Order: sequence, then structure tokens, then C-alpha cells
Amino acid sequence: MNNAAPKALGHIRVLDLSRVLAGPWCAQNLADLGADVIKIERPGTGDDTRAWGPPYAPDAGGKPTSEAAYYLSANRGKRSVTVDIASAAGQALLRELVRHCDVVLENFKVGHLVRYGLDYASLRAIKPDLVYCSITGFGQDGPYAHRAGYDFLVQGMGGLMSITGERDGLPGGGPQKAGVALTDIMTGMYATVAVLAALTHRDRTGEGQHIDMALLDTQVAMLGNVGSNYLNSGQRPQRWGNAHANIVPYQTFACSDGHIIVTAGNDGQYRKFVEAGGRPELAQDERFATNPLRVKHRDLLVPLLDAMVATKTRDEWIALLEAAGVPCGPINNLDEVFADPQVQARAMAIELDHPLAGSVKLVRSPMKLSGTPATSDAAPPVLGQHTDEVLAGLLGKSREEIAALRAQGVL
Repeated sequence: MNNAAPKALGHIRVLDLSRVLAGPWCAQNLADLGADVIKIERPGTGDDTRAWGPPYAPDAGGKPTSEAAYYLSANRGKRSVTVDIASAAGQALLRELVRHCDVVLENFKVGHLVRYGLDYASLRAIKPDLVYCSITGFGQDGPYAHRAGYDFLVQGMGGLMSITGERDGLPGGGPQKAGVALTDIMTGMYATVAVLAALTHRDRTGEGQHIDMALLDTQVAMLGNVGSNYLNSGQRPQRWGNAHANIVPYQTFACSDGHIIVTAGNDGQYRKFVEAGGRPELAQDERFATNPLRVKHRDLLVPLLDAMVATKTRDEWIALLEAAGVPCGPINNLDEVFADPQVQARAMAIELDHPLAGSVKLVRSPMKLSGTPATSDAAPPVLGQHTDEVLAGLLGKSREEIAALRAQGVL
């Protein structure tokens, strides 16, 4: 890693009042790109996710530390400062810090920060060119604005679960959530884009602005072509599990020792698939000769393909199909993901020095910029690790002033 390389956002400072996942994910993206991210946490407890374990990062002796792996996933590269924002002195500290920041991120309930004088209108009066990003479940307006929003709920409300999962009538059929908090993470990604756009606008015009990000909005946008298909056809899509509505075979198959994905996108690839499996007659059968016929007769064909695939191991199939030019791939568990030579070649797993654990293992940012590379060189901070550093360095607080604030329970 070249720590001397210029940082794309090295001139930007972010005051991160968010917690859990969507907001911290956005802030971590900005930190990876070089921004100075100051994470404000509750004294004594900090971000909720610090306690969302096990697993916790182990120390050198293998014993769990207090740092939950969940928290570690979204907070690298930040500086942690503890401030009680419910106290008048804590609110005053944050208003002082805002003068030194370009961006504020927050994910409190709508209107919650007004009582503390930390809402956009109040902080804009202090710093007119401030970019202020609010992340909520349902946005700043509308009939659901007052509700708390959670990823799982929004995956359901936003339609994702209606198109995810096995088909009704099949074993295991029914709606299914994604295996990760996809809506939170994508809201953090969209928020990152919005913050960068607002900063570009500010740099051109000197104007700040308020960004209103909602999990539900993001989930609806994430429906992509499926959402567009519905709006233009009026036809409600169904769940297809690991199959495809319009292409057969385009699905998972169970091998003798694992699973593979086969995506035969045309008749030639289908023919090569069944020839590799020793069943060329399945390409010659008039019921399966073309993709429309295979879609029509999928309930007849797929069991035959299941039986064919089950006769060989996963690695045997991948070797055969790659040689034949049929798109395929394994369904890896996480052991296999991080052992994959491509993942290793791209250096997606990293290890960073950590004050409690000695070192922690994390996933590297996928953003690879040639001139201003994203750097993951600072482990997620322990609670309050940088409180004195930030208050002294940015606000000029003396050792005695900081000690007094700590004695009052403000820090």
C-alpha cells in the first residue's frame, strides 16, 4: 500500500453522527477515499453495533475483545470521539466541530436533532456551505416519515422479498430476505454518491445543501429492471428462486459434492452443456431444441438436467464447461471466497493493526483508483480513541478543559 499517494478526499472532513450500518457505510466509503471522518459516539456504549456479537475480534491469545465484527465491518479509517449530545455542553462541542467540517451525516428520527440545535437549519446558520446528509427509513416527509425503518422491514415493504426466494408451490417456496442487510448497504452507497455530488456543487457555487436519503426510496430504486418491467407492463413479477423467467437452463444445479451455476444464454451453449454431460440427445429432443421450447417444457427438462449434473463433482463440471465455453461458476462458501485466487490477487482481505486485538481482519474497499487509491490503512477505532486528539487539535481545548468535560460526563 502506498500511504504517500494523494487522497481524493484528503481535503474533506466529515462529522459522522450516524450509527449501525447505512450511515457508517457511507462514512467508511468517504474515509477510504481519504476524508477525515470524526465518528461521534455515546460515552460508555458507543455505536449500537459494538455490542452486536459474537463474533468479536480475538486478541493475540484468541480471546474475544469488546470489538464486534459487525462494528468492524463499517468503521475503518475513522476517528472516534465520545460526546453526550443530549447535554448542552455536548451540543456546543458539536457546533464548534461543525465549523471545521464539510459534511455532517446523521440517521436520527425525523426532527429529533431539532431539540439539540443540530438539525440542518441550525447548523447551516453556523456554516452556510455545509453538506448535511440525513438517512432515515422513510424520508423527511410523507405519511411514514415518523416511523423507524429497519433493513428487514424495508426489504419487505419495498418489494425485494416478493421477488426473492423459491417459487410458491415448491419446497421452501415463499418470500426471502437477502443474506446481508442489502438495503442498508445500498442506502449507504447512494448516500456516498449524493454527498460527493453535493460537494462538487459546493465547490463550484459555494452552496451547501440538505440530502434526504430514505431506505424505502433506495429499495424501490434497487428494483431496477424488475420495477421498470412492472411499471410498463402492469404484470406483477413472481419469484423464480435460482431459476430465470426467460432462459432455461439459467440456474443452480447440485453436483455430487456441491453446487454450480450454469447460465446457458443461447442454444449453442445449451447443446455444449448437455454434450459435456454425456446427454447429447437432450439437445436433439424437439421439446428442448430452442430456448422458448425449453422455457415451455422446463418442468420436464430441469429434472433431467438435475440427474445429469449430479453424476459429477463440482470441479469436474467447471473444468468441462469452461473448456466447452459454457458460462458457469461455483457457489462458494466464505472459506472458498477468501481462498479464491482471484479474490486473493485483488487483495480483498486485509489485516490492520488494532490497539485491543493486536490486528483485525477486514474486507478491503473495492474502489480501485489509479491516481488516488482508496486506502484502508486505519483499523476501526476503539470507543473514544481520538476524543482528546480531536478536541485539542481542532478546537484547541486544553488538557484541563477536556478533563473537566469528562468529569461532567460530557465525554
